[in-house]
Amino acid sequence: MVDTPERTTVVIVGAGVAGLTLGTFLLRNGVGCVVLEKHRRAYVEQRQRAGTIDAFGVRMFRAWGLAEVLEGDPVPDAPGGFFLDGEELPVDLDEESGDSLFCPQQVLVRNLTDVFLREGGDLRFEAADVTLEGIGGAHPLVRYRDTAGTARSLRCDLVAGCDGDRGVSRASVPDGALTRHTHAYGYAWLSVLAEVAPRPAGMAIHSRGLAGMIPRGAHAARLYLQCPLDDTPADWPDARIWGELEARFGAPVATGPIADKRIVPLRSVVHTPMHHGSLYLLGDAAHIVPPMSAKGIHLALHDAEVFARAVIHRDREGDTSLLDAYSETCLPHIWNYQAFAAWITETMHNAGDASHAGEFRKRIARAELERQFTSPAASRLFGELTAGTN
Repeated sequence: MVDTPERTTVVIVGAGVAGLTLGTFLLRNGVGCVVLEKHRRAYVEQRQRAGTIDAFGVRMFRAWGLAEVLEGDPVPDAPGGFFLDGEELPVDLDEESGDSLFCPQQVLVRNLTDVFLREGGDLRFEAADVTLEGIGGAHPLVRYRDTAGTARSLRCDLVAGCDGDRGVSRASVPDGALTRHTHAYGYAWLSVLAEVAPRPAGMAIHSRGLAGMIPRGAHAARLYLQCPLDDTPADWPDARIWGELEARFGAPVATGPIADKRIVPLRSVVHTPMHHGSLYLLGDAAHIVPPMSAKGIHLALHDAEVFARAVIHRDREGDTSLLDAYSETCLPHIWNYQAFAAWITETMHNAGDASHAGEFRKRIARAELERQFTSPAASRLFGELTAGTN
């Protein structure tokens, strides 16, 4: 049986935040698209990752008429702050940060999925063996196998690669077509998912290393502990995790069942340009920021909005100028937030454990923090960057 390709304007590979946001924007503006996702729906909607939607993201969804995707299990008034050697620092963010909220990524993805499907979107889960052909030309072909194992194909004008750092999209780009810019920070985080309301919530700087307790819902939290790159989850039994959190926060911490542990090496990555031929890269497929910055969702949403506007303009006006400028439009914004991510990551880590950067850098980092929390000008800039409005 010969597989006759279906036809659509955009094939979106990956049903995460970037892919579903893009798909919903295109669907609501009459642009044909198909979203392919290799995992089951239940897996995607339970996948625990980021949990902060900054003011940029909140305002963007509201502007596109999608405020409902922010509902369900947000934690808008979660307590949080910065702790230095057990003492809470006087953080006073300006009004720019007021719209930011803690909203577990899986809740945002679930809500986006519901809206996309409710409005007639074409979302195909368990799409196996996805391959991209002819991405250097005008009408690429996307092949995959459906849930029955049947070979299927889609002919399209554009492919949006929203399938992350290890996805097929960027791997399909010929060697040498992209430049990879990367920085490794030299340490890792033990990332723990626990069934507990985080108390205290925030980030703690301590000579034993950085620690974090961040809400992922009313009764769930991500716990973070700075650790060496060669540590493994087996090095961190539950009792050690709770003991280290308490030591680094300098206060008793709420405890609960631990559902997941993993080691996350901290790194920054940017691939340039963010497209090749008819393939455009969005979100983690194009760039990675360390989790200390909480800007992964921000950059994914920014990419999705820029690309959506470009595709809609092409579809309505027959003008590809915005699409041609996709990389040039996104990259200054990305480098701005890579700079913020590198600064806050290095400052927060250097200010605590001196074994990595040395005592001089520790004192420099603490001086930066002192300026950050006493200077109105420094605080205002920090507020803008935290809100994603800079």
